[in-house]
Amino acid sequence: MRLLEVFGAVVRERISQKIAPWMRTTLDEDDVMQVTYVEAVTRLGRFEGGGVKGFTAWLHRLAENNLIDAVRAMEAAKRPNPRKKVSPAAHADESHLGLVELLGATFTTPSRDAAKREAKGFLDAALSRLPPDYQRVIRLYDLQGRSIEEVCTEMGRSQGAVFMLRARAHDRLKETLGSESRFFSIPS
Repeated sequence: MRLLEVFGAVVRERISQKIAPWMRTTLDEDDVMQVTYVEAVTRLGRFEGGGVKGFTAWLHRLAENNLIDAVRAMEAAKRPNPRKKVSPAAHADESHLGLVELLGATFTTPSRDAAKREAKGFLDAALSRLPPDYQRVIRLYDLQGRSIEEVCTEMGRSQGAVFMLRARAHDRLKETLGSESRFFSIPS
């Protein structure tokens, strides 16, 4: 935490300079840094050293990736691809299955009905291992089908922050589904 306090300010300043004026109404450097801090804390084991310069570079890379994800998501929201959103389903099993398919997982089981039941239980277990904000954005936006405006209000965050959280949550969920699943496989 002390490292983030000391070096986060340096990274925040660098990121601030990279946020275009047109984005400032929906995204700011604090949004980027909030998600970056979550990533840094949960992925500290992936930091490979390099002292102060190495840590600052690693933290900056995390922040830049978060900013890129936010910009892409905001641009995509202007012209949404219906295949990139889970359709709200009358039954929870369907929205869980839709999310798993959106993430690119394929089922190893031949029965779609059995797959629906497995998807709900397995996805709920995988979601429970994510940081709380990641869980919440996926449940609200992907599984409940709420609008981005509703999710922003519910979470008390800007659109940019919600899009970043969702992108990171999807990345983490893909990792979890790919590495821990006996029921799903992630195509290469």
